[in-house]
Amino acid sequence: MAATANGNPHKPLGLFDVFAIGAGATLSGGLFLLPGPAATLAGPAILLCYVLVAIPLMPAVMCIVELSTAMPRAGGIYFFLDRSLGPLAGTIGGVGTWLTLVLKNAFALVGLGAYVSLYLDSSDWMTKGIAAGFALFFGWLNLAGSHKAGGFQRVLVIGLLLILGLFMAFGLPEVNTTRLEGVFDAPADVILATTGLVYISYIAVTKVASIAEEVHNPERNLTYGVFLAIGVCLLVYFLCVLVMVGVVPMEDLKGSTTPMASAAKAVLGAPGMGAIAAAAALAFFSVSNAGIMAASRYPLAMGRDDLLPSWFAKTNEAGTPIQAVIVTVASTIAVILLLDPLSIAKLASTFMLMMFATLCLAVIVMRESQLKSYDPGYRVPFYPALPVFGLLAPFALIAQMGLASTLFSLGLVGAGIAWYLTYAAPRVERRGALFHVFARWGEQRNEGLDTELRSILKEKGLREQDPIDELLLGAAVLDVTGRESFENLVRHAADRLWNATGHKQDVFVQGFTEGTLMGATPVAKGVALPHMRLEGIERPEMVLVRCREQLNIMAGDVFGKTTLSEGVHAIFFLVSPEEDPGQHLRLLAHLATRIDDPNFLGTWLSAKTEVELREVFLRNERYISIELGKNKAAQDWIGCCLRDIALPEGTLVAAIQRGSHTMVPRGGTELRTGDRLLIIGETEPIAELYELYG
Repeated sequence: MAATANGNPHKPLGLFDVFAIGAGATLSGGLFLLPGPAATLAGPAILLCYVLVAIPLMPAVMCIVELSTAMPRAGGIYFFLDRSLGPLAGTIGGVGTWLTLVLKNAFALVGLGAYVSLYLDSSDWMTKGIAAGFALFFGWLNLAGSHKAGGFQRVLVIGLLLILGLFMAFGLPEVNTTRLEGVFDAPADVILATTGLVYISYIAVTKVASIAEEVHNPERNLTYGVFLAIGVCLLVYFLCVLVMVGVVPMEDLKGSTTPMASAAKAVLGAPGMGAIAAAAALAFFSVSNAGIMAASRYPLAMGRDDLLPSWFAKTNEAGTPIQAVIVTVASTIAVILLLDPLSIAKLASTFMLMMFATLCLAVIVMRESQLKSYDPGYRVPFYPALPVFGLLAPFALIAQMGLASTLFSLGLVGAGIAWYLTYAAPRVERRGALFHVFARWGEQRNEGLDTELRSILKEKGLREQDPIDELLLGAAVLDVTGRESFENLVRHAADRLWNATGHKQDVFVQGFTEGTLMGATPVAKGVALPHMRLEGIERPEMVLVRCREQLNIMAGDVFGKTTLSEGVHAIFFLVSPEEDPGQHLRLLAHLATRIDDPNFLGTWLSAKTEVELREVFLRNERYISIELGKNKAAQDWIGCCLRDIALPEGTLVAAIQRGSHTMVPRGGTELRTGDRLLIIGETEPIAELYELYG
């Protein structure tokens, strides 16, 4: 698969893709089918229900975003529950959510029949055949890769929002306010039951979480994409329902299977009804496309973790889980042809309400585990009040959903337990973060979870506010040419850090020495990373050490056993503020990522100057190095003062290497032939400098 605009072929989904999947999966049956049954229950008060739904919805959405930005992995609900509550909870969530999504996909495809029947005299079997055909089409599209499926999703959502925008623009002026008089007349229990029915429309947000692994820059794109999708959907639902209630007589709206078409016909006649029928087709296509993409990631994630056969975990070069997509599509077609998805999908909605509640519990468990490697890009505010409210609120709605829905959901729970006990339990030894919560009572912890979360941190990379460039440019550099002991290098580093922080040298000597002997210092590939966190410092500080002669370090492991390390040529002493462990781990992960480059050690040892040593770690898109004399395009800079050269806004000269001396640049510094300028800045102006100076 070719590289995408995001620069990573296996993470092809950007901000608009996340928005399109979230909005496209949500603006479907809840808008084009549910207002009719909802009006039967509550009459004009459905308008109030579409507002009240935000109260129990938003805490759950916030918890999903927090978990997704902390653990952007395929499988969504499954992965979050497995890593927080353990594999039994993960199996229940994974099996049940996958089955529920299959039912929802079938529901969306069969739902097209109600709008097709506006123009065709079709039988039930013809409608099912059309639905099965589209299931095959979306399955084929997903097999081509999430980039193509995501691209098609963008087209669908743009078309859908354009038509709905026209519907609202022409419909709102036609609203008859006298038809809104009964908005507050329905009893409280009716309002609650109808809000629960409306709530079902928004459970599709979980689909975004399940494809988080394929999202580029998940901390930004998942956060903004999900909240933008939910915000747009809440607004569109409210305004469209306002038009429906305001232009269609309530007796006609109650029980209607095509309420949007009825409203469009009342406003714009037959052309309006045709446009809404097209919008309904786009909506159901969109939810089906996103549903197959999302549902197939559950078998993928569970296959990776041995909760399902391992062949579910196989992917092609584009990262598409072929077998998982095929099984998901086949199951969707079977439901369409053999069952009544319109009825069963409503029953399954209670299970998704239960999953929303458990996701709020998962956030509480992950927070209380105090795993420092749990480092979400977004955190639910007003913790723990909002997650606790999100945990309890769905059960108030479930109580109004009826006995059949509850029994169906308990059946899904039972199926998950049965599968875990008969297949998965003998194959897994993993434990969730819940054991970390109870660690003080001597329960078993899963150290592998912390390792896994650290690997996720490494994959996610730095955040915009992480001061890696400033850290590297301000770091002291020690270039050791002869043999030197590790103990002496620790003391030299402590002297430099004393100058930078004002803390006594003994603090650093003790921290780095004890950390190394206790196994807290990573030593691999010729590099050692002694690190510590310290109260009373404002920002991270670092000392870079190059050892031209090989150095061996007496280092310990987590059991206290000390051994002589492999040969080391680089030591990076890092100290960070105590109150920000997440940033400390992200900085370490960034350093480790650069060290993993097979060319790192050769580049490090061959660097001729201090500036070149710093450049080894700088992000390519955030700096450029220009040597005057060699760079013909910058020839005019020679003899000029630094303040007089024209640099794009958002860049600055961070250092000048003149011979063997590194200079702190000032406005009056006169530039000479042979000067090497290290320029840092934002990505766009640095890209501009690359175009000008190579």
